[in-house]
Amino acid sequence: MSRAFVKETANDAPPPERMVTEGPNLVTPEGAQQIAREVARLEAALKAGPDVLLRETLERDLRYWAVRQASAEIVPKAAGDAIAFGSRVSLRRGGRVQTFRIVGEDEADPAKGLVNIRAPLVASILGAEPGETIETPSGEIEILTVEN
Repeated sequence: MSRAFVKETANDAPPPERMVTEGPNLVTPEGAQQIAREVARLEAALKAGPDVLLRETLERDLRYWAVRQASAEIVPKAAGDAIAFGSRVSLRRGGRVQTFRIVGEDEADPAKGLVNIRAPLVASILGAEPGETIETPSGEIEILTVEN
């Protein structure tokens, strides 16, 4: 029988590779440290000699984080009042106030107030300064404060 007609089980298939986005990998200094810690954690876990399936997953994750570490570009704090990478922003939209920090893709965690630089909201407010109102398809955004 041809192998083309034999069903592979989930145990036979390696885990799918993690997608690495194109373009620069902008990180804050904290984000660079976070990536380094993740690489160290994965390397230590691999040295512990896990079973084959766990090993494949750890190796896959280590490949991802090694690429992210190699491509990381630490962005220094911005000068001035304009919204930029690393800024802590307070804004009003839809009648409510939101405060968050603009960070790199790997350190983004909306629950902790860390928003990805590639988020559509961030794209609409980059370069704005306190007191400005930005018109978007989903409504007005008023920039209240910016800390760089």
